Amino acid sequence: MAAVIGAVLVALNACGASPGGGGKNGLPGPHPAAPSSRSASGSPPGPGSPSAASGAAAGPGWQQQDPAGPVGDADRLPGVGALLRAEIPADSRQVVAVYGEGADSADSTVVLYSREDRGWRPVAGWPAHNGRSGWTVDHHAGDGRSPVGVFTVTDAGGVLPDPGTRLSYAQGRDLYTPPHYWRPAYRHDFDYVIAIDYNRLRGTPPHDTTHPWGNGRGGGIWLHLDHGSGTSACIGLSKEAMAYLLRTLDPARDPVVVMGDRPSLLS
Repeated sequence: MAAVIGAVLVALNACGASPGGGGKNGLPGPHPAAPSSRSASGSPPGPGSPSAASGAAAGPGWQQQDPAGPVGDADRLPGVGALLRAEIPADSRQVVAVYGEGADSADSTVVLYSREDRGWRPVAGWPAHNGRSGWTVDHHAGDGRSPVGVFTVTDAGGVLPDPGTRLSYAQGRDLYTPPHYWRPAYRHDFDYVIAIDYNRLRGTPPHDTTHPWGNGRGGGIWLHLDHGSGTSACIGLSKEAMAYLLRTLDPARDPVVVMGDRPSLLS
């Protein structure tokens, strides 16, 4: 019984859940259909969007980026302006960039970058979903928006066994299985999770519920498996993408997540 109660409490705190809103800020309730990932002009996503080519190394969801990478300023991360670039730690050599399609859109593109001698090189990219209501620079529990900013990543976990990550990994079915009343589409969200260090203690497992800024500022914001639509605040990716990130992110390279809608990222 204690394990079941613990699992429910963890689920309620995941993705910025509020105590009175059910699991994950409103679940189990309908999520509005996510808008198209294409712009109003019909053109595909801009900086950081994946090419059509695919590679088997990271599974069916993997999409290869331009191997040439950026040329020139070694600090210039594509699609990210000076304000957020300044928040990327000088020692960081890996960036997971989340390019939201719009301030109120649930659609985004995730690109993994590696910092090489000549600059940031895109390694792989995937379609993704962010908060169902879009983005905010002032995230609070229950707003349905993902926070804009630069955040370290140090800890991971999930229902499934460690796929071979260098990150600290806490595996446990009782810890990460959603409540039974969640819709089937969301039942595997937490098979793999990577904690985004927003309002949490670094070095603790993702299911730790300590929120240094207070519960009102939300917390439990993760990279996790995609259920095909917007989240409460987390970033949803395919299972193949999550496994690839878990195997590739290296604490020795000080990885960070840079996330936001495209205009905010460029500010």
